[in-house]
Amino acid sequence: MPELPDIIVYLDSLKPRILGQTLTEVRVANPFLLRTAVPPLHEANNRKVTSLRRIGKRVVIGLETDLWLVLHLMIAGRLHWREQAAKLSPKYSIAAFEFPHGSLQLTEAGTKKRASLHFLRGEQSLQTLDPGGLEVLGSSFEAFTQALTSENHTLKRALTDPHLFSGIGNAYSDEILHAAKLSPVALAQKLSRDEIARLHQATQHTLTDWITLLRKQTGDGFLEDVTAFRPEMAVHGKFGQPCPVCGNKVQRIRYADNETNYCPHCQTGGKLLADRGLSLLLKRDWPKTPEELEELRGKGAPSKPANNL
Repeated sequence: MPELPDIIVYLDSLKPRILGQTLTEVRVANPFLLRTAVPPLHEANNRKVTSLRRIGKRVVIGLETDLWLVLHLMIAGRLHWREQAAKLSPKYSIAAFEFPHGSLQLTEAGTKKRASLHFLRGEQSLQTLDPGGLEVLGSSFEAFTQALTSENHTLKRALTDPHLFSGIGNAYSDEILHAAKLSPVALAQKLSRDEIARLHQATQHTLTDWITLLRKQTGDGFLEDVTAFRPEMAVHGKFGQPCPVCGNKVQRIRYADNETNYCPHCQTGGKLLADRGLSLLLKRDWPKTPEELEELRGKGAPSKPANNL
């Protein structure tokens, strides 16, 4: 799912192409994309783009007369800039926003169509889509601490909760926690002041560094390579690969469609965190260290959990 750094660079790419330009037509191929009925979508046609902004992980396109197009790309949605109008299909190219000199195309891979488009009138209506999480970039230590400790969640859950922090998802939360040298399952209200300060600094630096890198890679072009798995990442998507800091193997916790990646040496004092499915299968035989896990797997223990929870 595109997260804060990706959305910011998407907006960078859109500004020179559509800001101040007239949106001549909105075309939607998949009826499930549009989540609002009032105002009717055709009212967006022939309106000038007056602003571009981000709300959480959403791309917001402001139109004259206080109208707003709000795109949530979810997991598989992506934006593309085309010089000409593109053919649409309900299975992949699900919407296009036409301009005199080009077309902004929305695609969504896979069979689960989760991307959404809201068309709203008025700033007040727009704010109903804001879950209210703290904008971390530029936030004070005090504001960060208040958001983090308002609920006693694990750090992984806290960072990815849009009601606590804005725009952070599965991928960058792994990178932030690795940079902070903190366990993903540590409880927010149990952290010391120094640990919170370390997490605050790591959050700001990690997001800023990724924005800088994506901007450098994109240049004057349009951001196309949006993925949760990048070679420059330290731990996310790097299960079984060496940690770039200490060289120990990156481990993971799998649940539902997501997984948390972490380095035991750097983040958990060498302790192996329980993968629920595999630990339930092994019960008391669950290894306590990565070395024990490797030894167990070498003896033929299952390498995949019976259930992903």
